[in-house]
Amino acid sequence: MNLLTNTVLLKENELKKVLKEIQNKKKIWNEENKVFIVKSMIKHIGSIDSELRDQLIYGSFYQLIIEKNLLEHALLIELLDLGLSDLLFKGIGGTETDTVFTRSFTSLLIALILYRDNEDNFLSQSMVYKIKDKLIDYISLENDLRGYIAVKGWAHSIAHVADAFDELVKNPKINQEFYLDILKTLWNKIFVSTSVYAHDEDERILIPIMEMLNRGLEQEEIETLIQNVPTKLKSQKEQIEAEKYWFLYFNCKTFLKSFYIKVQSNSNLIPLQNSLKECLSSISLYN
Repeated sequence: MNLLTNTVLLKENELKKVLKEIQNKKKIWNEENKVFIVKSMIKHIGSIDSELRDQLIYGSFYQLIIEKNLLEHALLIELLDLGLSDLLFKGIGGTETDTVFTRSFTSLLIALILYRDNEDNFLSQSMVYKIKDKLIDYISLENDLRGYIAVKGWAHSIAHVADAFDELVKNPKINQEFYLDILKTLWNKIFVSTSVYAHDEDERILIPIMEMLNRGLEQEEIETLIQNVPTKLKSQKEQIEAEKYWFLYFNCKTFLKSFYIKVQSNSNLIPLQNSLKECLSSISLYN
């Protein structure tokens, strides 16, 4: 099957009705309707209707992929190909446009497919490497950092792609040699000065970082990044306008505090605890 065919699919209001009926157990998923409905779901994955996008489309993908395992591996691969080649980068580079919903919820779908691969092992190693490369490209290019948007609901692009990275680093086909690239990519997204992260983005970014630590990422790699934070902040303070600097400072300090809370009870991470404590003291002194 080809998800990009010109088959007439359900309109948003029609899809909403069908998914609500399935959710309310008035209809069931069956082989006759499943693929057609999934095609309609992928078409409207970035709908600005928050109920349709978040609760019904994402909720249905979660049910189909995670809870009930009802989608064939071939269909999941096709969904993945479409996401990586088109949807994940739709409108990339823009800010405050509705295409962020397509990108953000595509990254959540990728996370679900990676979870299923972690259970069933159906993706090739080359495909997993491709996912890694595309996720790194995507998060590096994503400029729309809004969390919750009035009326339209959650965009949360950075939190959602962090979820995809978490499933990625759990995948046995991803070697530890890639951890440093992933770490630096996630780390760079904390140091933004265009807006303030106000919806727990720091907590979500920490999840894949902690997962990599648990799976063999060397503490020293993170300590080096932490030790460079004061110099980086000082340099930026001299180069950007005050308001942007304080956005940057807030995002950085909030992340470091959250990181410290995460590691403070783990006796195996004492060097990391000390680096975080010293860094927080240092950046507070000159600000």
